[in-house]
Amino acid sequence: MKTLRFSFPQLLLVAFLLIGALLGAAALRALFSLDTMMAQGRESTAQAIALSTAAQSLRERSLTMERAARQSLVLGDRQLRQRFFEAAGQSRDILRRLEGNELPADFSHNWLRPLAEVEALLEGPPETAFDRERAVARAFRELDGHSASIAQQVQTIIGNRNDALQSRVEDSRRQLTQQVLGSIALAAVMALGFGIWLARPFQRLEKAIVRLGENRLDLPIDIPGPPDVRRVSQQLEWLRLRLTELDADKARFLRHVSHELKTPLASLHEGVAVLGDGVAGPLNPSQAEVVTILQHNTQLLQHQIETLLRFNAAAFEARQLQREPTDLLALVEEQIEAQRLRWQSHQLDVRAEGRSLVVPLDRQKMASTIGNLLSNAIRFSPLGGQIRLLLQDDVGLARLHVIDQGPGVAEADRQRIFEPFYRGERQPADTVRGSGIGLSIVREYIEAHGGRVQLLPERQGAHFCIELPHAT
Repeated sequence: MKTLRFSFPQLLLVAFLLIGALLGAAALRALFSLDTMMAQGRESTAQAIALSTAAQSLRERSLTMERAARQSLVLGDRQLRQRFFEAAGQSRDILRRLEGNELPADFSHNWLRPLAEVEALLEGPPETAFDRERAVARAFRELDGHSASIAQQVQTIIGNRNDALQSRVEDSRRQLTQQVLGSIALAAVMALGFGIWLARPFQRLEKAIVRLGENRLDLPIDIPGPPDVRRVSQQLEWLRLRLTELDADKARFLRHVSHELKTPLASLHEGVAVLGDGVAGPLNPSQAEVVTILQHNTQLLQHQIETLLRFNAAAFEARQLQREPTDLLALVEEQIEAQRLRWQSHQLDVRAEGRSLVVPLDRQKMASTIGNLLSNAIRFSPLGGQIRLLLQDDVGLARLHVIDQGPGVAEADRQRIFEPFYRGERQPADTVRGSGIGLSIVREYIEAHGGRVQLLPERQGAHFCIELPHAT
């Protein structure tokens, strides 16, 4: 598997830079689009002002030409005629500019036709000057009408350009909105993707730490990722191997110590038995009492050594589960039937309640767990009492309640009841004192299945609850 060369902070920085670059590009795009729209607006405004000014100037030139033409005819002044022709030339230039700004040619032709008539009327004999002056006045009235039409058409052109500009602005705004929203969405997707990708090694680290905490040391720890995550993974793997070695050393130590203790203990037990049988000679009452005490203590010591070996074996076997689909209710009923003689001798009412529920578990270890809890309940229950084993199916969770009517667990013992070799203060008076490992083995087996066992508060008696995860 290819390993990354960048550390986690470097990858995080790269992720931030990519997302920042994406949002920055969207912001720059928006800024450029805004500048473009503002430039187009300024240009359109300048063009509108120029067109309006040209149309207004055309009407002013028309008035100047009318005044110069009529006065030149009446007075016969050549300078006035020259002023007319200058104004006419300027008017033609204005018309050409307007035609270059989308003014239809028909408007120019209609305006130039009366002007050509006026120019023709300026030439003629003096005796017809007044008649020609009246004809010029009529031509300029027609020219004024065409000037008004041109002015109106110019306003229409300006309006159309404004509408076109507004449409372009709206299209640009729509595109810009789509780009900004798309960039934000893409940035969110990138942030989510980077977050999931960068968080995955830490989730694996967390699971590895949980496995170490639960003493599940069989799976090697190899977490791919950045170099700093790889270093932590290697340290956890070293810790796993070290814990495995310590666990093996502990088991080996317990086996050796137990074996070394059992041999001299067996010799001591045999020697005490020989003394008790009188093989070495008769014993007086005081000596017989000492021999009885020695016999009791050697038996007790042998029992404790065997209990220690059983607990060590149970703790080791808890990590080696052989799961198979198992009907939990049927398993409970089997354990009740297996201990029938015990609870019948105490005249107890033992019943299993609930519906069948198939759970993947280690049948043998779960049978030992249920058997331990049931045995404790029988041991502590009063004569004629009731024991309930209630099975419940919750969402993804199977719960088994074991409830008796005994003296319950003292408040001072509740926090330590699952500790190895711990025996509570409330013990039945007519039974042999327990070893204190039954509930410890129960907890080992349940936690190995990924579940938990707890002592629930109850007014009378003990109430243990086992929770096991299962697929719904």
